[in-house]
Amino acid sequence: MQFTNEHHQFRKVVREFFEREINPHIDDWEELGMMPLHDIFGQMGALGFLGLEYDPEFGGQGGDHLFTVVLAEEAGRAHNGSIGMALGVQVDMATPSLAQFGTTEQKTKFLAPALRGEMVCGVAVTEPDAGSDVAGIKTRAVRDGDEWVINGSKIYITSSLQADWLCVLIRTSDEGGYEGMSQVIVETKTPGFDVSKKLDKLGMRASDTGLLSFTDMRVPVANTIGNIGTGFQQQMSQFVVERMWAAYSSVGGMDLALERTKNYLKDRQAFGKPLIKNQYIQFKLAELAAEVDLLRHYNYALADSHMRGENPVRMATIAKLKSGRLAREVGDWCLQFHGGIGYMEETWTARYVRDARLGSIGGGADEVMLQVLARMDGYS
Repeated sequence: MQFTNEHHQFRKVVREFFEREINPHIDDWEELGMMPLHDIFGQMGALGFLGLEYDPEFGGQGGDHLFTVVLAEEAGRAHNGSIGMALGVQVDMATPSLAQFGTTEQKTKFLAPALRGEMVCGVAVTEPDAGSDVAGIKTRAVRDGDEWVINGSKIYITSSLQADWLCVLIRTSDEGGYEGMSQVIVETKTPGFDVSKKLDKLGMRASDTGLLSFTDMRVPVANTIGNIGTGFQQQMSQFVVERMWAAYSSVGGMDLALERTKNYLKDRQAFGKPLIKNQYIQFKLAELAAEVDLLRHYNYALADSHMRGENPVRMATIAKLKSGRLAREVGDWCLQFHGGIGYMEETWTARYVRDARLGSIGGGADEVMLQVLARMDGYS
């Protein structure tokens, strides 16, 4: 696997975009509790950021997976985690099933506008009583002619206050467990859909997250992605791509955190010398940087395997587990080395620690990753 000059040029364009169009506004968006995603994604769509690996027929770029790696790493370098999460939802969490299994009509109506940044989309799986246990979802769709009648609720749904459509995992038959589920595109303007509550989160505070309710909501059966009853399997594949994005983006965030901490410690004087001259600090930062570099190259090996058509589940699971834990460790040490100022909300460290904490929960908690690995490796 090798990054070409085209990949490097793309990285430069993406980094400049985030520094110019995203970072200056982050404080305002954090205070507002929301980002103007239609405006942001509109700009990104015009630059070709939103459909890197998708079919050009529907507005994609037809590029290779390394462009996604670059985009995720650079999104992770933004001065908050919210924008990287919202972007990841748009390009790698809500749209993969649609791109792979959707009909031409579905792609024309929903995928192409999302790739142009004209529509904001989201993915809705988690419920108040079913988080990591996806088999426990209860939101139900009953068929009535050519329509699904949907009732239930979803929680912790990213971008849901602004989304034009959601890829919703719904139980469409009486079969229990992992059977009888389907992925259905739900347009949020449809009667019966409601954002019951905007959730107040510890971190990712510029990302709107909602508690959703569906009450006798009628959606065309034609909005079902793929075959009826194959939603669980499709969602599991979509989760794998989500976990890859999480691992890629976390490396960008950790790189920047260590870089900013190093620069601070060079300027901060204590006991008559810069803090960076303390050998313990030098060794700890070097150790963390080495761990980040190991994860980076594991991510690249994962990307290479994925591009060769190999099953990425095990490697993506390991990368997701490692990235969530390592980001917590990096954030904790960066805050520690900043001392009291690092504990202040005016300093980037406080936001980074809050945002990074979600890495071990969202997209499959650490314990779920370990469960997957134990099962795959024959330990369970």
